[in-house]
Amino acid sequence: MRRRLPLRPLTVLAAIGALALSGCGTDPGASGDSTDRAALPAAGRTIRAHEVMRLTQVHDETGMTLLEGPTFGEDGDLFVVDVTAPAGKPKVIGVDVRKKTSRTVYTDDRGTYTSAQFSPYDGRLYLTDYSHGEILSLAPDGGDPRTFFSGEVEGARMNPDDIAFDQDGDLYVSDSRGLSEDEAHGRVVRIDRAGEKATVLVRDLASTNGISFDAGYRGLWFSELTQNRISYLRLDGEGKGASRHTAIRVDGGIAQTDSIAVDADGNLYQALHGRPAMLVYDKHGERLATVEIPARAAAAGLESATNVAITPGGTTAYMTVSGPAGGYLYAFDALAEGIRQSNGG
Repeated sequence: MRRRLPLRPLTVLAAIGALALSGCGTDPGASGDSTDRAALPAAGRTIRAHEVMRLTQVHDETGMTLLEGPTFGEDGDLFVVDVTAPAGKPKVIGVDVRKKTSRTVYTDDRGTYTSAQFSPYDGRLYLTDYSHGEILSLAPDGGDPRTFFSGEVEGARMNPDDIAFDQDGDLYVSDSRGLSEDEAHGRVVRIDRAGEKATVLVRDLASTNGISFDAGYRGLWFSELTQNRISYLRLDGEGKGASRHTAIRVDGGIAQTDSIAVDADGNLYQALHGRPAMLVYDKHGERLATVEIPARAAAAGLESATNVAITPGGTTAYMTVSGPAGGYLYAFDALAEGIRQSNGG
């Protein structure tokens, strides 16, 4: 029986539940709505996203499809994961966004992959396996799979959701432990680039989800899905937390805070689970814009916008959108150019 994407409590928990039933330079083809945006006050700006292509359909085995983790490789292709893909179906998908074609990059019979990002240290593609508390790495062509990290971190296994790399290749992971807003067991975890040492930087969080460095690598933005808030963690010279505060409270209604990306101007792109849209804030918390897909597409069965990648050095942004209608890529004109912080996670 097919199930609609649930609004609560967690994007990836919905995916896990579905799987359990069966045994998470500017592209010249892009368009934005810059005229409308310029004519409106900041809080009222709307950026219209347009459909690029459908990548997946709802899987009979899991009753869902859920795209996540868009990230550009050096060859210019976009890599996307399907959280709910069953064994043998594409779990990592490569997309030529200009030709609008896709290919299978990787699949297995085990992992539930919720994010993807290339390491600046070794150039490999890193995936978070939410179900098994592991991080896997692949060669850029999808071969040579290796378990980069597994096991407990300070006495508890992770449910790794998103990744942010620092400039040296160390990983900062949103550990989404905790099943509801009443169980604040989520964490932010730092793993050295060798995969040998893991340290908890922040604990007692409410379903940690999105995570991204700011534009200057001075600190981390991270979201808590069941509290609809974004916090800022300032880092010291050793990559550890120096101070933390709640930075933005998101009025999402039935929608919840999912993944985060940051552009060259330091603007935050906050994805929404339960609404096919993104909210854009500046670093001071001012709401700059809302990215929306056409209302007819939302009404036809697209329910969540989970993540975004902005073309490195360009302003074309590619947003992953999913629901009973399938898994899609939508494009829009970002407010500033793409950098590493807006390329996967």
